[in-house]
Amino acid sequence: MKNMTLKNIAEAVGGTLYMEAAASDAPEALGVTIDSRKVQKGFVFIAAPGARVDGHSFIDSAFEKGALGVVCEKAPENPKGAYILVKDSFQALKDMAEFYLSGLDTRVVGITGSVGKTGTKEFTASVLAQGYRVQKTEGNFNNEVGLPLTVLGLSQDCEAAVLEMGISDFGEMHRLSKIAKPDICVITNIGQCHLEKLGTRDGILKAKTEIFDFMKENGRVCLNGDDDRLASVTQVRGGEPLFFGLDGSRCAVYADGYENRGLDGSSVAIHINTPQLKSDFRAEIPIPGAHMVYNALAAAAVGALLGLDAEQIRRGIEAVQSVGGRSNIIHGERFTVIDDCYNANPVSVKAALDLLNLSDLAVSPRRVAVLGDMFELGENERQLHAQVGSYAAGLEIQVLICVGDLCRSMYEAALSAKNEGMSVYYFEDKESALDGFEGILNEKDTVLVKASHGMHFEEVVAWLEK
Repeated sequence: MKNMTLKNIAEAVGGTLYMEAAASDAPEALGVTIDSRKVQKGFVFIAAPGARVDGHSFIDSAFEKGALGVVCEKAPENPKGAYILVKDSFQALKDMAEFYLSGLDTRVVGITGSVGKTGTKEFTASVLAQGYRVQKTEGNFNNEVGLPLTVLGLSQDCEAAVLEMGISDFGEMHRLSKIAKPDICVITNIGQCHLEKLGTRDGILKAKTEIFDFMKENGRVCLNGDDDRLASVTQVRGGEPLFFGLDGSRCAVYADGYENRGLDGSSVAIHINTPQLKSDFRAEIPIPGAHMVYNALAAAAVGALLGLDAEQIRRGIEAVQSVGGRSNIIHGERFTVIDDCYNANPVSVKAALDLLNLSDLAVSPRRVAVLGDMFELGENERQLHAQVGSYAAGLEIQVLICVGDLCRSMYEAALSAKNEGMSVYYFEDKESALDGFEGILNEKDTVLVKASHGMHFEEVVAWLEK
């Protein structure tokens, strides 16, 4: 890892380095981890206190595995190697990531928004991979622990890093931006996530736009021009945002000519009118759902800003692959499963229901939605669940299964608004729902699974796959 000697790390994190004089010429670290199980020879282990376990208990184990050094808040009683004493291990993690990234010649794309962050990240990484050596956020490593770990995992030859940045409160994005210092900032939309702490959509806009706080000089901003809150952003550090969307009168990167291919995706005409690239082309979007068009457009905008041509952008869009828990289509022996269980809010659930509504009834006779609680929606949480229930009742869905305390409001709203061809069921928790599936589901059903991550609906997906 470039420049990541123990001396440089200690200086970057404001810690005190304790090491033998003979080891003063220690080499650069080969990796950084906060998980003692992942320590390898030459790694730096960050010992941090946790809710269940204290990383300081594993310092000896880290040294036995060949750790180059340890960052810790409490000095080891009998240190078996070099260590850096700090006041806050998690802050040290962030400081280390900021220092490491500053030494790399890597262009950083920071992606945030209420809905579509992961999809946009996947599309953007796929597009940029047509012209750059690219690394991206893996899994849910998008918060104040995950982002720095992602940064510290970048290789020295990484030319473009696509970083997903997720928050739930004010100030978090400010701190993430300080680490990432994006060259390009992408905001997908301003929805209804985390209303419990952010209050209103205007509060969400304020929190998300903290991503601009540490954007590099001459950095660029890509915003969804169809989002009313983002459309109000006219200047960022003296520069105009690059808008993407379906409104060609406002957006420099826009799409029309949408052709729905059901669960096989869609086809659109993409138009790019930027100083870097002017082009019109048709692209096949392999992941289903009309909302995927926005992800593709955001990626096209970033690709244009970073010098890719139209053919590279088209290839990147068409090469993207879905990830588990994110509109991932699973063709099982008994069911076709739309695995969208990673997270949920009213906007994303409605989009997922629209996707389910596209499934071909000639292939799968019934459309089934298994929906669970949506968390962090604030004081109107039950009303928002009820709105989703009413929305589902207006679609051509044959079965709606609502799971969780908050979903009782969804169930009641759907029950009162449903048509005769729709059956609605309610279960208090995931376990009772799993017990009841055999009496509800039929062979060849297409089943959507969606809920907030805390509902652990990946277990529902696993049951359906079996």
